[in-house]
Amino acid sequence: APRDGFLAGLREVTERFGVPLVFDEVVTGFRLAYGGAQEAYGVTPDLAAIGKIVGGGFPLAAVAGRRELLAAYDAAAVPPEGFVPQVGTLNGNPVAAAAGLATLAVLREPGRYEAYHATGKRLRTTLQRLFDEAEIPAVVFDVQRSGPSTGMPTRTQQGDLLAAAYASHGDTKHVLLFPSTPVECFDFGALALDLADRLQTPVIIMSDLDLGMNDCLSDPLVWDDARRYDRGKVLSADDLEKVEQFGRYLDVDGDGIGYRTYPGTHPEKGAFFTRGTSRDEFARYTESPEAYEQNMQRLLKKWATAATLIPQAEIDDSGQRAGILYYGTSMLPMREALDLLSDEGISLDTLRVRGFPFGEEVYEFIHRHEFVFVVDQNRDSQMKTLLVTEGALDPARLIPVIYYAGLSISADTIQSQVSGYFTMRKMPRLKEVKL
Repeated sequence: APRDGFLAGLREVTERFGVPLVFDEVVTGFRLAYGGAQEAYGVTPDLAAIGKIVGGGFPLAAVAGRRELLAAYDAAAVPPEGFVPQVGTLNGNPVAAAAGLATLAVLREPGRYEAYHATGKRLRTTLQRLFDEAEIPAVVFDVQRSGPSTGMPTRTQQGDLLAAAYASHGDTKHVLLFPSTPVECFDFGALALDLADRLQTPVIIMSDLDLGMNDCLSDPLVWDDARRYDRGKVLSADDLEKVEQFGRYLDVDGDGIGYRTYPGTHPEKGAFFTRGTSRDEFARYTESPEAYEQNMQRLLKKWATAATLIPQAEIDDSGQRAGILYYGTSMLPMREALDLLSDEGISLDTLRVRGFPFGEEVYEFIHRHEFVFVVDQNRDSQMKTLLVTEGALDPARLIPVIYYAGLSISADTIQSQVSGYFTMRKMPRLKEVKL
């Protein structure tokens, strides 16, 4: 996402020197808003390229712009030396043009963009419920941003934590992974496939627009060709032959995870796809409160198993009285922020959360410190809420450090809030003394 003022600055510079400003709107045109990125950012270019969305998906594209520039395509409007021929196999295709006009008419209807974003959200949550209820493996990448695309389409945020963690009817919690770098996005993507199969549940990779859209310096992405995916508890035809009665949701091993099969593994035994959570261990529908409660207790066992499988937190603990906890792209400015705080005599131990459910090392870190700052790129300190809810922690010991304006969180934002906390409470600071 461009920084605030960047496009407006380009507009000013190009006008000053008489240079055309061109927007590539192949991706953004009619998606961010009816007026594309131009409407979203409030900057009008001289020319804009628009992709096949202008044709409702049919083979059609367009160049839009100032009349005097587009006149170069009209032989009758310019002298021969100024004429620019524009040829193409599908130029003026009547079917694509008709589809485009119909598409644009629909997009111009009041509330259309709000409606299609709401439809997408319903589809996502419905699929997630189906995966939850039948305990089907799935991997979802959530590139978090602030607001719908008609609001702040290019603003980053970490605002989906609670929705992703607890999107259910109170019966399911979801495994979350928090990458901080492109390499971790890559590695966590492969890990998520293993976790989803092993735990038989959706796993959500919580990226954000800062990481998902911006260019980053990165270590090379490395793949081990010898790696084999972990499909978890899957019974073969021979395994099913040895089983007297297959129970899809039987907890045989005490880890809350049942055994499953692939469709077609056995002609008579195996695969189940069941509705809802009103079922017994053999996937038979029941309204028995005892069976429902037993199923909920099994899911809690599975949740405890998940906590042992996700990536552990990264911890640097030198015995300071206070710590700071962060996740995702808040890692990027953290080292600079710690240096700034150190110059003021404030030293903090650090913990970077990499997954949810939280491992015991996270709670132990918090218990070892008098108070812990929790860095969140959202208004409501959602990571703090997760920690308090899951760990039954004292909220007063977790001090929010929040930023939610939509740009990348900066080192001075972290430094100023932490330093302000020390100043307001007149807390002592330690300066390094060189002898």
